[in-house]
Amino acid sequence: MLDEVCSDIPIYFADEEGHKGLANTILLKKAGLIKEDGTAGMTELRGGEIVLDADGIPTGYVKEQAGTYVRSFLDNEYLCSVDVAKANMASIQEQLLSEGYTMYLDGYSSYFFNDNFYKAAQQMDKAGEMHIVLGTACEMDSWMDVDKTLDKASDTKKYTSKHIKTNWLKLFVDGTVESGTGFIEPLYPDGHQGIPNWSEEELTDITRKANAKGITMHVHVMGNKGVERIVNAYINGGKDEMRNTLVHVYGVKPEDYKRMADHNIYFTSGMLWHHTDSALQAELMQILPEGMKDKGYPMKSFFDHGINFSSHSDFPALCNAPDDPFGIMEIVVTGVYHLENAKPWWTEECLSREQALQALTINVAKQMFIENERGSIKEGKYADFLLVTKDVLTCPVTEIHEAKPAATYFEGKKVFSM
Repeated sequence: MLDEVCSDIPIYFADEEGHKGLANTILLKKAGLIKEDGTAGMTELRGGEIVLDADGIPTGYVKEQAGTYVRSFLDNEYLCSVDVAKANMASIQEQLLSEGYTMYLDGYSSYFFNDNFYKAAQQMDKAGEMHIVLGTACEMDSWMDVDKTLDKASDTKKYTSKHIKTNWLKLFVDGTVESGTGFIEPLYPDGHQGIPNWSEEELTDITRKANAKGITMHVHVMGNKGVERIVNAYINGGKDEMRNTLVHVYGVKPEDYKRMADHNIYFTSGMLWHHTDSALQAELMQILPEGMKDKGYPMKSFFDHGINFSSHSDFPALCNAPDDPFGIMEIVVTGVYHLENAKPWWTEECLSREQALQALTINVAKQMFIENERGSIKEGKYADFLLVTKDVLTCPVTEIHEAKPAATYFEGKKVFSM
């Protein structure tokens, strides 16, 4: 079908959550999945799945890191030139400031397999156009050469400036629990296991090498078995002072909370996901194993164990939820998204308003190593603050989402107003 639309230009369609995609034949040939004569080329790739037809020929449907591999053969220099990256960065910044965000750690800085996002951000900062603190993460997939990718991640430090921080490495331990690709225990009801991209030994070695280069690990992990694996790697290969981080996390084995706290392991959560409508609740009952059916993304347990817990959005993947901090705050306090007709979700893990505010402010600054200059109101810190239309700490909890930034200030300068 894609070939009928366009057969001479490589096409790749990513799905909403970014874990699956569709490619046309010319792209499959460039990537080596199909040979020039139309026969099968590469049919297996570590960390992903290449879906085949009845004759064993790749269909163009690729999952997890098979998708990132195929994308690497697009004309990425054209798709993301410095000018395109700069325009996107300006748009991103405008959106963030309108919602009240002044700190942003980007997990896909090398999405287009070049340095143009870094270059664009550096140029904007030198021109005085950067009104947020931007953190960047270089992505390493399981099909990439580890040492070359680590060298590339280290090389991005040359783009560091006052408002650009470049010291993170992004890895994927597994996929998503809801889609059946999370690395979990027990197995899914149909007996299958998710897709673990790295062995524990490999993760330990990567952590050791990254931390030695001054690079912090920023690892996407969903399933409880995947969490256990990367926590082991951080403990055995990492440096506690590097604040190695878990991202997303659908499940955690109880004993792993203490181990994370003991080794200064950080966690960033998609707090806006802490809700589900009735249709998704019914679907999860079928997909997930016992013990996970009425659970989701833990939050309060991290606070209870003294683990630095910050907020990310991953908007708009899957959740059909708000991206603004006050819509998110209401969800994590009540366990309900106000537009849905659903019961509160996993209320044992809901947060207080003060905890939600902490996850959106000072804990983000700590994750980005800038807590001594930003993230809270204190003499000597930069004047990054919001004027808000409603007191979110005292209003009825069902009205928190109504709050909006009347103005956003960055380093004492108004950078957004209603």
